[in-house]
Amino acid sequence: MDGWDRGSWRAYPRIQMPDYPDAASLGGVEAQLARFPLLIFAGEARRLKAHLADVAAGRAFLLQGGDCAESFAEFSSDNIRDTFKVMLQMAVVLTWGAQMPVVKVGRMAGQFAKPRSAPTEVVEGVELPSYRGDIINGFDFTSSARVPDPQRMLMAYTQAAATLNLLRAFSTGGYADMHRVQSWISDFTGGPEAQKYRAVADRIGDAMAFMAAAGITSETAHDLGQVEFYTSHEALLLEYEEALTRIDSTTGLPVAGSGHMLWIGDRTRQVDGAHVEFCRGVQNPIGLKCGPSISTDDLKALIARLNPTNEAGRLTLIARFGAGSVGDHLPRLIRAVQDEGANVVWSCDPMHGNTIKSASGFKTRPFESVLREVREFFDVHEAEGTVPGGVHFEMTGKDVTECTGGVRAVTDEDLSSRYHTACDPRLNASQSLELAFLVADELRARRTGTPAGLRDAS
Repeated sequence: MDGWDRGSWRAYPRIQMPDYPDAASLGGVEAQLARFPLLIFAGEARRLKAHLADVAAGRAFLLQGGDCAESFAEFSSDNIRDTFKVMLQMAVVLTWGAQMPVVKVGRMAGQFAKPRSAPTEVVEGVELPSYRGDIINGFDFTSSARVPDPQRMLMAYTQAAATLNLLRAFSTGGYADMHRVQSWISDFTGGPEAQKYRAVADRIGDAMAFMAAAGITSETAHDLGQVEFYTSHEALLLEYEEALTRIDSTTGLPVAGSGHMLWIGDRTRQVDGAHVEFCRGVQNPIGLKCGPSISTDDLKALIARLNPTNEAGRLTLIARFGAGSVGDHLPRLIRAVQDEGANVVWSCDPMHGNTIKSASGFKTRPFESVLREVREFFDVHEAEGTVPGGVHFEMTGKDVTECTGGVRAVTDEDLSSRYHTACDPRLNASQSLELAFLVADELRARRTGTPAGLRDAS
């Protein structure tokens, strides 16, 4: 890589990043982080890349989800467990519907920084810097809280390390055992989504019983007792990313040690920008958010810069256009990728293009718009003869009321009751599971060549 090192991004235009007032403090934190152990192993990142190569080829499906922005105040083992649990529930539904492996990637253990549409915000006539995520500044609307503080990077590292430790324990310590599938739905009582899931769970349970009778159990087939679960986040705060980048002793290549997969946001994907410069040099799988403003020429240039050797599983294009707009943009991008012969994963982010302000003043996302964008994503890929590889969404295992709609019918009036997000609205557990059933039905229809049965269900 000509001219690249882990700090070469500093010579490129930087946006959506803080200006720290205390340069000495920033330098001290960066030096401290540079001595800390990596949060992930390079071999794990390579293994995820291999799984994503299967996704690109249509042999697996990518499920990527988690918090909008992880919070220091909301950090707890229960919250980690509940989000992990919903991801497992969704993966079971998708695996059963698609009859293929599901690659599970959480927006966890690093999703602390957020780009903002404006550098400042005004509340009751007072203007202060925007909240940019707990790794940068505080959520409280005070002058002191909104000052970028590099010490927050150390707290983010500590929380990410603890989160990864717990996720690894859940993944391999028996909690994810397929034989426990019935216990995963114990809190989904009543409602059609619970009935659908129990029907799937019962069928899986029957299959597990048959396999056990044939001598295939978690003790004899260890894959049944554990799962592979990876982490991801937006690579926004590059001082943090640089400090946790090392040379992989196995390959001799740089690896970003902050998470298994990094993505570049729609606001920071400038071909000649700092974020693209940093991400092009690390061997981790890279995601690229593609919104309505991306041109085919820009996409081709970004593909060439981020994946010049056309490595399978290296680059995931995450489409985020908004319901009703997918057909206006996705076909031209698919054709541009095909023109280049590029090997990519196509994923659908149905959240960010569907954000509105409700009548009650809350930022929200109508669940019907989320479902519609997913349907349109699958329809376009069906028409283009390409592979719809995955979904990417913001969700939580908590019973929040942040997105309206769904089978439990969250209304505008309900938003204030359990609106806990520090940034963007998230799907709750029930809505996440409902989305999984829609995606599973689309995958089943693609696999069997029959119409999707849930198209008119919502």
